[in-house]
Amino acid sequence: MDERYSRQVLFKPLGQTGQHKLKSSTVTIVGCGALGSAIAETLTRAGIGTIHLVDRDYVELSNLQRQQLFTETDAQQMLPKVAAAEQRLKAIRSDLQLFTYLEHLDAAGMEKLAAVSDLILDATDNFETRLLINDASVKFGVPWIYGACVGSSGVVFPFIPGESSCFRCLLPVLPAINETCDTVGIISPAVQVTAALQCTEALKWLSGSREAMRKKIHHFNLWDNSQLDIGVSRIKDPSCKTCGPAAVFPSLNETGASSYAVLCGRDAVQILPDPNRPITLDDAEKVGARLEAGVKRTPYFVELKVFNHRMVLFGNGRLLIHGVHNVAAGRKLYHQVFG
Repeated sequence: MDERYSRQVLFKPLGQTGQHKLKSSTVTIVGCGALGSAIAETLTRAGIGTIHLVDRDYVELSNLQRQQLFTETDAQQMLPKVAAAEQRLKAIRSDLQLFTYLEHLDAAGMEKLAAVSDLILDATDNFETRLLINDASVKFGVPWIYGACVGSSGVVFPFIPGESSCFRCLLPVLPAINETCDTVGIISPAVQVTAALQCTEALKWLSGSREAMRKKIHHFNLWDNSQLDIGVSRIKDPSCKTCGPAAVFPSLNETGASSYAVLCGRDAVQILPDPNRPITLDDAEKVGARLEAGVKRTPYFVELKVFNHRMVLFGNGRLLIHGVHNVAAGRKLYHQVFG
């Protein structure tokens, strides 16, 4: 075994056998912000063999306080988070098998990732994506580890299909994390503790120490030094659409979902590409020139500054409009610019 893992191998619950299991494991991390970057670095250093990393955003200056993989240069270049993360993670460990996805995660993508993963780690910021992870987890029998943090608080729980209630069952009783980083802020230690707890559960599961997995939802607040473990073993919805006897996996089968969405905590509207009317980076650059908008092009996107708003069009046609607060305003501005 590589000398770099010698101190980890000395930890008896892991040992050589556990380390070999980590090397042969495949993990998907959904999100590469605060939690995702901390999780990705920890699991890379721990020797996980293959990591799939999904994120739809790029690095901004406000990320640097808590998103440990990124630098000022990444923010200045507006590098996609997965691209910046790839540079750092491969520098940490050159033999890491890393697959990155700069895209909005939909049902088809989630199913593909679940089908090849031993474990899924939640590093997202919204319930819709977590319900998507949850449905794929149960459908494919792949555990996932929930994590959420804001302010000085965090919540962690491993969802194991067939052994625990699913996320949809527990949604009404999970500790409220209704505020966002944009409304009440967040301190980096809350991120680090949440990510550390998630990674510990990941190491337990992947190394075979599954009897040591948490059985209760863990909630902590670092500022008032409180913590709470909530038993949920008896909470299960017998008619749950995800894990019940007549499961239909609603989040994997939703149709007619809007291509417009307000991004949580981002003061931005996302517009997914219309397959019948694709907009390319060249199209965006031409529009920017016609409107005499400030245009910046990178290998990943074109940025336009038009009508006092910042627009970022990615290579796959996905568009972010910053400074708009609702879908109607985003739709109106989109049609003003692109017709």
